Amino acid sequence: MSFILNMAWRDSRRSRQRLLLFISAIVLGIAALVAINSFGDNLARSIDEQAQELLGADLTVTANQRPTQKTLNLLQGIGNERSSETAFASMVLFPRSGGVRLAQVKALEGRFPYYGTWEVEPAAAVAQFRQTNTPRVALVDDALLVQFGANVGDSVRVGEVSFLVAGRVLKTPGATAATAAVAPTVFVPATYLNQTNLLQKGSRVNYKFYYKFAKGTDVPALIKRLEPTLDKAGLTTDTVAERKRQTGRAFTDLNRFLNLVAFIALLLGCVGVASAVQLYVREKITSVAILRTLGASGWQSFLIFLTQTALMGLFGAVLGAAVGSVVQWLLPVVFGSFLPVAVTTTLSWSSILQGVATGLLIALLFAALPLLLIRNVSPLRTLRSSYDADISGRDPLQAVVVVLIGVFVTGFAWWQTHDWKLALGFAGGIALSFGILAGMGQLLMAAVRRFFPTGWSFVWRQSLANLYRPQNQTLILLISIGLGAFLITTLYLTQTLLLGRVQFSASGGEGGAPRPNMVLFDIQREQTAGVRQLVQQSGLPVVQQVPIVTMRLESINGRGLAQIRKDTALHIPEWALNREYRVTYRDSLIESEKLSSGKPQALANGMPAVTFEDDFMKRLHLKLGDKLVFNVQGAPVETVVGGTRTVDWNRVQTNFLVVFPNGVLEQAPQFSVLMTRVPDTQTSARFQRALVSQFPNVSAIDLGLILKTLDDILDKISFVIQFMALFSIVTGLVVLGSSVVISKYQRMQESVLLRTLGANRQQILYITLIEYGLLGGLASLSGIALSVLGTWGLARYVFEMPYAPSGWPMLIVVVVVTTLTMLIGLLNSRDVLTRPPLEVLRAE
Repeated sequence: MSFILNMAWRDSRRSRQRLLLFISAIVLGIAALVAINSFGDNLARSIDEQAQELLGADLTVTANQRPTQKTLNLLQGIGNERSSETAFASMVLFPRSGGVRLAQVKALEGRFPYYGTWEVEPAAAVAQFRQTNTPRVALVDDALLVQFGANVGDSVRVGEVSFLVAGRVLKTPGATAATAAVAPTVFVPATYLNQTNLLQKGSRVNYKFYYKFAKGTDVPALIKRLEPTLDKAGLTTDTVAERKRQTGRAFTDLNRFLNLVAFIALLLGCVGVASAVQLYVREKITSVAILRTLGASGWQSFLIFLTQTALMGLFGAVLGAAVGSVVQWLLPVVFGSFLPVAVTTTLSWSSILQGVATGLLIALLFAALPLLLIRNVSPLRTLRSSYDADISGRDPLQAVVVVLIGVFVTGFAWWQTHDWKLALGFAGGIALSFGILAGMGQLLMAAVRRFFPTGWSFVWRQSLANLYRPQNQTLILLISIGLGAFLITTLYLTQTLLLGRVQFSASGGEGGAPRPNMVLFDIQREQTAGVRQLVQQSGLPVVQQVPIVTMRLESINGRGLAQIRKDTALHIPEWALNREYRVTYRDSLIESEKLSSGKPQALANGMPAVTFEDDFMKRLHLKLGDKLVFNVQGAPVETVVGGTRTVDWNRVQTNFLVVFPNGVLEQAPQFSVLMTRVPDTQTSARFQRALVSQFPNVSAIDLGLILKTLDDILDKISFVIQFMALFSIVTGLVVLGSSVVISKYQRMQESVLLRTLGANRQQILYITLIEYGLLGGLASLSGIALSVLGTWGLARYVFEMPYAPSGWPMLIVVVVVTTLTMLIGLLNSRDVLTRPPLEVLRAE
């Protein structure tokens, strides 16, 4: 062992800079892994420390229907220090600017939040809001005020009541900036809720009760004791421990996904290591042959150079861990709007050790592939430099190393996902991507060799010949640069695909008529004619008007809900028994529906035969002919399952889980939904102002606003993923630079020979630029082609929509990647261009 260590140290003296250079390819991959894992550890610790702030209380109890007096008595008995919240969606109007938007209205009573800081400007507004004798004041999310240019001191109209904006809400415990952007909130005192006149029959309202207990109270034990009573009353609970688990699980999933993105950067760096080691080994063959002549075995020679690689790999891994520990301080800023807690950043030694071990092991596996050839180097090479039979064949142990690499990649993916299918899919996808890019490289070299343009100029012929010359870099550069281009292009195309899916649904699809892009809901029966008239007076079409009746399930095949709950063999979900069903009635299917089995809804011998959405019926474990009794606001209605429907939920349509036939529910208490289409944002704003003025309780969903919000959210998510993908892009550039430097000596020999034969500096410059331009352009095109193929599959088989990606962004990727490749190739070849041939040879 001492001989191997001494020889590894001595032989590395002349090559340490080059060894460090190709090991630098794994630094960024390890840095990304350490940064993500450290951030995950810090986030988990911060969530644990600030768990009460996530909930704002020790316990919340939620009801999706107005609590009865019996339920209120039950809730009052749980604890003395409590607050209540009544939340619902409603239109709000800012009179000064005329801005109108659907917002979340929360009517609060009590001193919630009990934990955490309710960040409001000015801070005194919170105390003013809680005073019972205060004039009508509201606290409004900052995002909503910014959107309409409103300020503290302005007024906001909620229903039939105008409130003074007393404060700007910057953060509510447990909420994030992204949540506020999607559903901005207006907080009003519960005292004035009834005066708004917004809570009508059919309004979807959520009731929450917050509790604070004395320190040391065993909340889980309390919930366990009350659970049967709460379930019977249709109440759900949330505790600090449960909220902590939910939040932690969500960010753990994100952390695992980003770890896989970081791992791709590490794999890409390892491919660079393998390529660089292969060039390094070929240069060391003479030294190995001398060692073999002096009595060293093939395994000893292999271990000498493996030790060199291991030591340099350890140095690179430690350096990467140090860089990652610094990068993790940036991640709270990158994730800013998605974080529910303030993250305290400290060093995570477990993440550092994991990153170093992972990086070192995978780098050694990739380096072992070319290093195994050293075992076969013959002593004859000291006498015959042209002898090549010893390393021209394939080594069976290389296949073993390839299998070990596959096992390691799959194991790492399983470690992150804990799902063998996902792990195998990830490993298979990586192998397929690498294989396709490598195949494109082989195809390129074969095509250039087969169809070589002998009639072209010397510069072009030499540049093209460099693509398939011995020890060429075509494969490694196509893989590294192509994978980087693939990642960045896929992110962009997937984002545009998601937005395009919503726009496709809104526009009516391929060849279809325009679909509605505005939905009016909570229209009471007595308001139906008036709202319809307002729509038509505004020059808008009434695309669809649908009645909705609320009801609850009472029995299935003669068995009441209590019996069903006790019979666990039925496997009917609890939520299906407790939920409030919103159904409509009609005798035909609409364009978003297809009949899966049975017949459309109809009256059969005086009994309504209803249809269920196909997947929903499977979850309830029902079958055709089953009899169900629904409680329609106090009146039992017996039905039979007559058919099932497949529903396209992506369409902007009024889709339902259960549909009744005509002739049953017409006289039941109901409200309606009206769908229309507005041509532009100005018309939308004018119509919504008129709607709020005449029918304050009626709300409108503007698909244009949803698209804008979705675009903003996807931009933020894309930024996070692109930040991680940046490690792969930069790693590809590092691999490019290191590959060029490692092969620099060979390039010098070629260039000196060319200049000796009469080539001038300008010709060599053009040869270099054309070669690297071709490599960068073909690599980026290969990555883009792979990306387009993948996103086409998403569009064709997942989203089922036409696929027409924009060419300009992809063209920009090609130009940028090609330019960077040419610049790096030129910078690393500058010695050959600027120095005389003899000076270069003497220096080498």
